[in-house]
Amino acid sequence: MDLAQVSNETVAVHVSGMVVDPGVVDVPTDAIVADAIEAAGGLLSEAQVDQINLAAPIVPGEQIVVPGPVDASAESGGDEGVLSINQASSKDLESLPGVGPVLAERIVSFRDANGWFESVEDLLEVPGIGEAKLEAIRDLVRP
Repeated sequence: MDLAQVSNETVAVHVSGMVVDPGVVDVPTDAIVADAIEAAGGLLSEAQVDQINLAAPIVPGEQIVVPGPVDASAESGGDEGVLSINQASSKDLESLPGVGPVLAERIVSFRDANGWFESVEDLLEVPGIGEAKLEAIRDLVRP
C-alpha cells in the first residue's frame, strides 16, 4: 500500500472547548486526540488536559471537548449538574449514586482502554454496571 495515499485519507471530528479555533477539523485516519486539538489551533492556557486522553484514537464524527477551569464549566448552565463520563475523573464519578471508588476506577479504566463513550448506554459494558445502576445515574451523566 502506498503510504502517501494512506496519509491523504482523513476523517472529520468536532473539537470544542478550550482550543484556539473550535470547530470541525479534518485529521488523518490514524490520528489521535492530540492531533485533532493541534488541528484546532492548539490548547488555550486554561485547558485542563489532564481530564482527557490525548493518546486516544480518533473516531470519525466524534466530538472532542477540551475542558476548562472547573469554575467556568459549573457556571455555564445547560448541562449544569450533568457529569460527562468522557471527562470525569474517578473522584468526580464517585459523586454519582451507587458509584464508589472501585466502580469509578473501572469506568475510567474502561474509557482509557476503549476510548470515549459514545452514549450513556455504553456504560453497560463496564463490569459492575447493569440496567438498575444505569437507570439510577442516567439523568446525571452524559457522554
